[in-house]
Amino acid sequence: MQVTTSMQHNETQSFTKNTKALKLVDLSQKADGLYSLHLDQPSEKVNKLNPAFMEELSHLLDELKLNKNIKTLVVLSEKEGIFIAGADIAVIQNLKDPREGEKMAKEGQAILQKLEQMPFPVIVAVNGACMGGGTEFALCCKYILVSDNPATRIALPEVNLGVMPGFGGTIRLPQRIGLQQALDYVLTGKTMNGEKAFKLGFADALLPYQDFNLRAMDWAASFVKGKWNKRPQARPLPATLMSCALEKNLLGRMVLFSQAKKQVLLKTRGRYPAPLKIIDVMQSNYGQPLEKALKKECKAFGELAITNVSKSLIQLFYATESIKKQTGVPGLKLDSKDKVQSVGLLGAGVMGGGIAQLLAHKDIPVRMKDIDEKALGLGLSSATKIFSDLVSKKKISSREAALKFALISPTTEYSGLSRVDLVIEAVIESMDIKKKVLKEAERNLNKEAFFATNTSSLSVTELATASQNPQNVVGLHFFNPVHKMPLVEVIRGQNTSDKAVAVVFDLAKRLSKIPIVVKDGPGFLVNRLLMPYLNEASYLIAEGAPVELLDEVVLNFGMPMGPATLLDEVGLDVAAKVSKILYHAFGSRATPCVTNERLVNAKLLGKKTGKGFYLYDARGKRTTLNPDLYSILGVKPHTPSTKEKDSWIPRVIYPMINEAALCLNDGIVASAQDVDLGMIMGTGFPPFHGGLLRYADSIGLDNIVSKLEEFSKLDMGPRFAPSEPLLKKARNGEKFYS
Repeated sequence: MQVTTSMQHNETQSFTKNTKALKLVDLSQKADGLYSLHLDQPSEKVNKLNPAFMEELSHLLDELKLNKNIKTLVVLSEKEGIFIAGADIAVIQNLKDPREGEKMAKEGQAILQKLEQMPFPVIVAVNGACMGGGTEFALCCKYILVSDNPATRIALPEVNLGVMPGFGGTIRLPQRIGLQQALDYVLTGKTMNGEKAFKLGFADALLPYQDFNLRAMDWAASFVKGKWNKRPQARPLPATLMSCALEKNLLGRMVLFSQAKKQVLLKTRGRYPAPLKIIDVMQSNYGQPLEKALKKECKAFGELAITNVSKSLIQLFYATESIKKQTGVPGLKLDSKDKVQSVGLLGAGVMGGGIAQLLAHKDIPVRMKDIDEKALGLGLSSATKIFSDLVSKKKISSREAALKFALISPTTEYSGLSRVDLVIEAVIESMDIKKKVLKEAERNLNKEAFFATNTSSLSVTELATASQNPQNVVGLHFFNPVHKMPLVEVIRGQNTSDKAVAVVFDLAKRLSKIPIVVKDGPGFLVNRLLMPYLNEASYLIAEGAPVELLDEVVLNFGMPMGPATLLDEVGLDVAAKVSKILYHAFGSRATPCVTNERLVNAKLLGKKTGKGFYLYDARGKRTTLNPDLYSILGVKPHTPSTKEKDSWIPRVIYPMINEAALCLNDGIVASAQDVDLGMIMGTGFPPFHGGLLRYADSIGLDNIVSKLEEFSKLDMGPRFAPSEPLLKKARNGEKFYS
């Protein structure tokens, strides 16, 4: 750590012997005392508030406090696109006792309080990601400057890890942007860009990202000279009349917190303790002295840090982060020239339009082809609606949306496809049609171009038999709706090359998706595991389980929607078709329930036709249970006993675990982590359970086998026969995760 006394760094003075994490550089020789602190942790891609960094920062702040030469300090980052990425999550993951977490938070609070209590103004300049502890660091500074860099993302995302801000964020953020806005950001973990941060009052200035650090120093120099109109101590917050009415009196705040809690319970059913704890802390701390408020915050942080929910969410975070470092093929690294620069899209329906929008949103030009103008219009309309929604939610500007939409080029011809690197096929789910489209496309493609099929159930290996370059044929299975569902299955056929897998895997990551590589096989991974769940739910309904009650029980387990609602969403015709494919592949253990076929025969296909298990209005919103449902099914519902109702979750969940053991044994995916990512990101399996197989480990595989055998003896047939891979693990006392 050094101080230089000129812009040319021609004279130095040591503040501390330790120079590992920070450099202090005085950028001015003038008497105005303007200094800058540059954050740049060596051997790290990002700056993060780990113990070593915090310890050194503490010592440095003690020294700076005594330095009479400093009149104003500017804090900058030397990391490209990063200010501070947050605290070291590994430290939180290793906590075992709430007192350890409380102690850690208390120490962090004390260090940042030193920053807040400096005898001179501290100006922080944020250019890039500023997450968690980084945001709390910024909140302890007198003034905050932000850049208009698209990489500037500011958030307190701790709730997504099952914890809460522990360095004063729940106290200082409301002081900056108001209680109502602060609640929204802390309870959701959502990010604000530089423009939003300035508009909300989080930041005091918005500066261009070009030469940002120099601009920040110029701003600070103007501040020191008194040329900037300084804000008073109590900063005026941007506020509406309604927000003032809610925040400025006790009754209004009670309403605000009550509504926040109501929304949290509606969304989480109380299965996630962090948002409820955050509301409690922010409500009791509002208007309290800082020291008292900080104590309550760090105590609550410690309590949350050791919960099973927090451990599960942190494990999920690491799993998703690990995907970012993978290429889809161990040991293979793509050259920049191999990355997809432009895409051809065959099929412009709702799914095709969604894929086109996603590509364009990520600034990848896409040539969208279909057989006629009407079909193209449907695809363009789908893309337009998604962009319009983003504009209305202020995620992007109307100008940005227009520029991105212009990257979609519609056509009824194959012209232009010779220049694309990849073609994505999203036509009707028919092998004959897909083979025909593949042959036609190849006559117009560069021989080096890859062909990705967006199939949900058809064999990539069989499709590739129609290709002159089968090594270039790969599956790229998007889930609907494309712009919302995070999972993409990269399907590897028998002849698919490593490079084809790596190219589409890389593209999926660039589209901000979570890709998993799946071996070609019936149902791939997600549909193969999902069908036993939906099939067994249908058997329960056939036995008289009330549809709404079954959905409610599954919702209480943590699934995002009940099985009957999901069948309506997927489409009962689609579900019936996939169930037949799996029955043909796996035989008696996948025997489909006849009830869904009865609904299909009655033209009740679910949400898309307005009628299925439930009724839907013109906007697609679910209204009531279909009054004709039970008569069509030929079923008389009954009130279940407690024992019967308690068996529903094992009946719908354990067959998925059984099938997952077979998937791993068959090499459909490489690891239990792939299974869990697939189920969480593709079906919404409850993250707080850690994923399907972490949930299985928590129950105990021997207990699962015992329950499956119990069901098998109740004349439920081979659907519940424990698979040999699962039996072997249970006998050996193994788990899916070592």
